[in-house]
Amino acid sequence: MTDASLPKISVRGLTKSFGRKRVLDGLDIDCATGESLVVIGGSGTGKSVLVKCILGLLEPEKGSIRIDSIETVGLRRAARERLMQKSGMLFQGSALFDSLSVWENVAFGLIHGRGMERLAAKEIALAKLAAVGLGPEASDLRPAELSGGMQKRVALARAIAAEPEIIFFDEPTTGLDPIMADVINDLIVKCVREVGTTAVSITHDLVSARKIADRIAMLHGGRIVWNGPTEEIDRSGNPFVDQFINGRAEGPIQMEIRGL
Repeated sequence: MTDASLPKISVRGLTKSFGRKRVLDGLDIDCATGESLVVIGGSGTGKSVLVKCILGLLEPEKGSIRIDSIETVGLRRAARERLMQKSGMLFQGSALFDSLSVWENVAFGLIHGRGMERLAAKEIALAKLAAVGLGPEASDLRPAELSGGMQKRVALARAIAAEPEIIFFDEPTTGLDPIMADVINDLIVKCVREVGTTAVSITHDLVSARKIADRIAMLHGGRIVWNGPTEEIDRSGNPFVDQFINGRAEGPIQMEIRGL
């Protein structure tokens, strides 16, 4: 059993470089059990790198990543695979398999990751599709036959199919119009609450962040420069946060502009 008073995810001193470029520079962040944490920051600041390190897709040079108090940095493959069964993921581009039907996409992890029989997995897939507002008539379609918003719903259904303890959301509203983005935000809040999961999202969409987050953290210069409850972001008193949420060109965040 895990201690509910301990963070679900705890990151300390995380450092990751690519060649000479240090993307994460001693980063610290916690996410409590059942919390929805959103990490914001500009493009190229390392938000996706942070998530990939937590998932074990990238190996950091330094630092600690604990999930349920288990150190995951350097964890053997079999142990990591068992631990990662606690997690689901909604990818930025939905990342659906073109050759599979909608329900097979949703059930993919159940069938191929957990060895579930196809019939049982299909029943779960149909239930999860219903949870995101898609009826059985969509289940046999191919992803190419769906709109971008419907594809995102299918990806969300897949992320919650195994009722994971942790779900990662990578830019969940990218490429969607404002109305569909709001629909997806509502579904994320609904599904996360119903499953009772811990959620970690990365985005530069402040509208989305405000809606789905219990707590927001800002990543800049390889470190978390501010984090706090969502309702406090407008009075953070942090110059990086203030510049980012107000979309100002002038401030401590300097955008690199290359000449043509």
